[in-house]
Amino acid sequence: MAAVDPKIEKEISIEEKLFALYDLQKVVSKIDEIKILRGELPLEVQDLEDEIMGLTTRIEHFEKEIGEYTSMIASKKISIEESRIKIARYQEQQKNVRNNREHENLEKEIEFQNLEIELCEKHIREYKALQETKTEEQKNTTTQLAERKSDLEAKRGELEEIVTETKQEEEKLRETAKKIEAKIEPRLLTAFKRIRKNARNGLAVVYINRDACGGCFNKIPAQKQLDIRLRKKIIVCEYCGRILVDQQLAGVAPAETAE
Repeated sequence: MAAVDPKIEKEISIEEKLFALYDLQKVVSKIDEIKILRGELPLEVQDLEDEIMGLTTRIEHFEKEIGEYTSMIASKKISIEESRIKIARYQEQQKNVRNNREHENLEKEIEFQNLEIELCEKHIREYKALQETKTEEQKNTTTQLAERKSDLEAKRGELEEIVTETKQEEEKLRETAKKIEAKIEPRLLTAFKRIRKNARNGLAVVYINRDACGGCFNKIPAQKQLDIRLRKKIIVCEYCGRILVDQQLAGVAPAETAE
């Protein structure tokens, strides 16, 4: 039973292991991208739903304020009518006054009611101006709400479409990942998953880019770069622990440039 693993190790070269590891990295990175895409879209939908809720509440407040101004204007008009009735009554009483004092008192009452009318008319003008402002704001907010509802409908459709598409794609990628994992020895696969889990961007295998690690961007010595290109052993970055491969293996450099 113990002879199985050594046999597998002899059949699979280091180079093949590196190819398998890098292929696995590409597949799981695509799965990560799908998760990120899915993660952003629901948030965008939620943001739009929250904004729509806020706009709806704002419109309701505008309606309430506009209604209050309508009531206040009506109240002031009633006050004006009451003052006019009083003025008419006082003017009628002036015809039957017995002395100047009574006449002066009635004049003061008439003057006071005229001031009340002027004040009410001033308030009515103010309320109407505020009402017009709120009505305009309500109109603009209603337009904005309609636009956001349209955006939400489109975004929901996009989300449903992407979820459907990515679900199928993700299932295929997971099947591909399983097939690749079957080619990698358990010890190496465990190391790959551990490195990937600890890596901020989920990259466990990276290629050399501009003489530096493609994960942490620290410089890699020339001798180590040569060893990596030879593919005789699995080499990890001494700074971040990621598995390193050359650009040719990663498919980002033409074969003739690799030594």
